[in-house]
Amino acid sequence: MLSVSVIIPTYNERENIGILIGQLREMLGARDHEILVVDDRSPDGTGAAVEALAKADPRVRLVVKEKREGIGAALRYGYGLGKKDVLLSLDADLSFSTPEALKLLELIDSGFDLALGCRHKTGGSYEAPTLRVKAKFFVSRLGNRVIRALVGLDLHDYSANFRAIRRSVWHAILTEENTNSLLLEMILKVKYGGFKIAEVPVSFADRIHGQSKLNLFIEAPKFLVNLLKYTLRYRVLGA
Repeated sequence: MLSVSVIIPTYNERENIGILIGQLREMLGARDHEILVVDDRSPDGTGAAVEALAKADPRVRLVVKEKREGIGAALRYGYGLGKKDVLLSLDADLSFSTPEALKLLELIDSGFDLALGCRHKTGGSYEAPTLRVKAKFFVSRLGNRVIRALVGLDLHDYSANFRAIRRSVWHAILTEENTNSLLLEMILKVKYGGFKIAEVPVSFADRIHGQSKLNLFIEAPKFLVNLLKYTLRYRVLGA
């Protein structure tokens, strides 16, 4: 089995991070791994909670960024520090089921270069218990359908941070984005770099602790601009 670096971007996730790291250690078992928490200087004590866990397990490491720049920047920073064969990333809010990460790792073990967890593929699910979350689900599902139509790839979820990529491939694609658009940029650069992508349906649950950091009114316009840019670059110009 390939070794794994787990990358977890955090901001104010103190109530969730200990639970998540415990689940990850159980899921990974004897597989050679490390867990990197990339924290944007959370004022709620997330960093201190991770440091306490790191004292008991040297495979856990806290990385503190100098400033809060967005999930893309946190992921790129963490991916760059990962030392193992595979880089696996997921959100810290317990929205994704850690046992389902094994599906991603199995795809990489079998020869794929990028494995995507998909909430909108048949067999996947998206829990939406409130009107606010139902709105997020609608935007996510519709947005991913638009992305799929524009970029022309037979994939169903371009915006979920639940994925695994070979470390060698990550260093080959040279990403640039610091926002959520990194998740799209990664897919397109892997595809047009000649590497293999697979997706697997996964479940997505609403968070129990803390608050979502995603502001659709701010992030959606940025994502749309970058979507048009990458569609022009790769599908129209073939760059």
